[in-house]
Amino acid sequence: MAEADLRFRVLGPVQLVAGGQPVPIGGPGVRGLLAMLALEANRIVALDRIIDALWDHDPPATARTIVHGNVSALRRTLRSVQGPDGEIRIDTATPGYRLVASPERIDVYRARRLLEAARGRAPGERVALLSEASALWEGPSLVGVPDGLRAPELADLRLAVRGELMDAQLALGKYTDVITELSQVVRDDPLAERSVGQLMRALYFTGRRADALQAYRRTARFAVETLGIGPGPELHDLHDRILNDELVPSTELSTRRAAPRAGAPAQLPSTVPVLVGRTAELGWLDEQLARSGEGGGAVAVVTGTAGIGKSALVVSWAHRVSPRFPDGVLFAALRGFSSEDSPLRPHAALAQFLRGLGVAPAEIPEPIEERIALYRSLLAERTVLVVLDDARDTEQVRPLLPPGSRSMAVVTSRSRLDGLAVSHVARARVLGTLPSNDAVQVIEELSGPGDYDLNRALANLCGHLPLALRVAGARLAASPQWTVSDLVGELSNERTRLAGFDFGTETSVRAAFDASYRELAPAVAATARVLGTVVGDSVSPQLTALLGELTSTEARRHLRALAAHHLITETSKDVFAPHDDLVRLYLRELGENAFGEQERAELLSRTTTYYLAVADRARRRLRPVTFPADFTALLGDEEVPPLDSVDAALDWFATNWPNLLAMLEAVPPDQAWQLAAVMHDYRVVRPLRGEWRRLVDLGMKAAVAAGSETGRGRMLVAKCALALTFERPEGSLPDAEEAMAIARRTGDESLWRVAEIHACAALIMTKKADEALMRLRPLVDATVQKGELALQVRARTALAYGEKYRANYDEAINQQLASLRIDREFGDDAHAAVSLDNLAGLHLAARRYPEAERYAREAIGVSVSRGFVLREGVTRATLARILRAVGDSAGAREQFTLSVELRERANTPGQVTTRAEPLSGGS
Repeated sequence: MAEADLRFRVLGPVQLVAGGQPVPIGGPGVRGLLAMLALEANRIVALDRIIDALWDHDPPATARTIVHGNVSALRRTLRSVQGPDGEIRIDTATPGYRLVASPERIDVYRARRLLEAARGRAPGERVALLSEASALWEGPSLVGVPDGLRAPELADLRLAVRGELMDAQLALGKYTDVITELSQVVRDDPLAERSVGQLMRALYFTGRRADALQAYRRTARFAVETLGIGPGPELHDLHDRILNDELVPSTELSTRRAAPRAGAPAQLPSTVPVLVGRTAELGWLDEQLARSGEGGGAVAVVTGTAGIGKSALVVSWAHRVSPRFPDGVLFAALRGFSSEDSPLRPHAALAQFLRGLGVAPAEIPEPIEERIALYRSLLAERTVLVVLDDARDTEQVRPLLPPGSRSMAVVTSRSRLDGLAVSHVARARVLGTLPSNDAVQVIEELSGPGDYDLNRALANLCGHLPLALRVAGARLAASPQWTVSDLVGELSNERTRLAGFDFGTETSVRAAFDASYRELAPAVAATARVLGTVVGDSVSPQLTALLGELTSTEARRHLRALAAHHLITETSKDVFAPHDDLVRLYLRELGENAFGEQERAELLSRTTTYYLAVADRARRRLRPVTFPADFTALLGDEEVPPLDSVDAALDWFATNWPNLLAMLEAVPPDQAWQLAAVMHDYRVVRPLRGEWRRLVDLGMKAAVAAGSETGRGRMLVAKCALALTFERPEGSLPDAEEAMAIARRTGDESLWRVAEIHACAALIMTKKADEALMRLRPLVDATVQKGELALQVRARTALAYGEKYRANYDEAINQQLASLRIDREFGDDAHAAVSLDNLAGLHLAARRYPEAERYAREAIGVSVSRGFVLREGVTRATLARILRAVGDSAGAREQFTLSVELRERANTPGQVTTRAEPLSGGS
């Protein structure tokens, strides 16, 4: 089947369609999984979220196995209909799965695109587009999926499409055509006020004035009986206008509430032709409008980084809802972060508003207190919308807020304006960058349709930032000789990327960031410059304090001030990262301009000290160490983040892993191999092949470059551990022997013993157990005598392996139990999971099935609680063999399927994206 024929449907029965025909995919669980992946196309859907949705937060013990099996089934189906090389696929991506497919193949995305395209069009065009969107529904959405899977946004989308379609048909005068459908909608939902209003209009314009008024009375009675309140002011006003015969048939009814009063101000600037995406944000603004309509007034603050599209969103929304404010719309460009003009003072803004409200210039008082009083008096009983764009701070905004309970103010700012939440109960919404599909659409709105993959690559280089996307689209439109491929090539160079977004002063991304930077307090601006030198993707207050010579409290305050200006964001507690890639590049420029080469080298040295000290503390929390160097004393307790538990240490490594890998490529070789050796313990605990391989390669490269025999020996041992875990065990023996030779030359007894353990493990796994046992027994004795517990547990584990190969099960069990006791004494959960799994396998070999299953399930429990994906997969394979031995074939199949999936995830060769450059970028 041709790939181009594949479609995904969720607006009705959930289906995979090929060549216009549904493809059998399975039962509700598979359909539910397909629906979740399709609704989040090209984004990762977490496995835990899938399980919660499919089983309504009450999953069976086998839920993970079932989901993994369903994923495999869907993958087989996709291969069967498009061939093995098809581009539509389901990827495993931590922490779940991702459907890779063009959005145009998915009906819900098509419906949203049509709805967006209809906005601002002539009524006839709107009817055509919205009718096409409405036809995509084949009944209620998500038919045939488990009850726990809910997507209320699909119902909201259908209501929006139907509501816009009815408005467009009414605008064309097709009143009779819509009465039947609207009557059914109102019968089903008497509180659907938009539909009630549309029905009232249709009835009125077909000469059924009494029926229109009766429709209002039915809704009003139902609202009072069920909610204890009457209909909203818009419907009430419509009732009054019908009662007084004040409706005008030619009005565009989709947004009109009442004809604006004569002389009402209408100060909004022009809006963007098409506002792409932002459906959730528009809905949020509608919610704030509903608050004002209920008589409570409302202040909404839309905030976000420079170029994120705050003004475009608010102005577009304000145009849509302006007819709901019969007393007019006031607009002021406050220029809070303008690169060309000083901020507009409240005194001047009030004069502008008063003139718009009909006050003669000569009658505008000079003292600001009197202007505020007059402004408030004029608006006290009016229904107005006040839009305050690009506010600098709370004090600039407060005098301009309308006092009336029916009015509304919407403020945009790069600052959070937290003070308005206190003084005016303002609600705030932070804008983020656009999703990938919407980002591509912004480019195509300006440059025209093109190759989706190339446009997506261009959108990624724009950081999905609306300003950058518009600049890119405008550049392509203005210069037809430039192709998307050309522009992608130019912007791929991080050193010149920001310059590529200079398209005149008003549309320069760098100028937009400059305006935010100029508003920072001097101490905060200094911290921003320091961040431009930091290697990695994120920083902590402790690292920032060390680099900026601050206390952790001061550093945290500076970081949160930068977050308040949306230059960085707090991604999790005390973890701060640039808002997007373009901000990262901007901060890098600040750092390069502020610090000379020697100063940057000193800052890098401090960063190295930080990561060595904290990583060493974290890995010692995870397990007894085998590397003798101690870096923990490089920093005091107050200079490092708290690592008071195993979970805290695991979380620290997981969060900082990209930073640590980037450091390996940035620091001098003699420090890089030491950092790699410290990091290695985490990868032993949580093996992931691609990242582990990357770590070993970088560490070995650094050790060789530094000319360090000790470093090369330690990296050879790390290479052995990787090989024994994932690769051919016989390949590790030469590396272990070479490490032992280095240890003999350097007199490093600890290195010799750990290399000997790896050599013996390789011998056992290559069927040379007798030789290994001869070497292991004295080695175990040596580790006991020297009190080297970290080596003892591994030597005993290797010895247990060897005894198992010789069928000496009791001795093997005794050795593994001795290892487990040490694991538990030191809280080494990672090796405890290994010991428990080995005990399960040993008891299975000895045909002691109850004990085998008990140890296996305990090992799985430890692995699940700590996120040891590979160990869980290995142990589930052990459990599968145990269950098969006792005759539980179904249970064995279930465990084996899950085992394969887990081991596949851990064995994925892909690597974490890293940068050997500052936090804000680098070459």
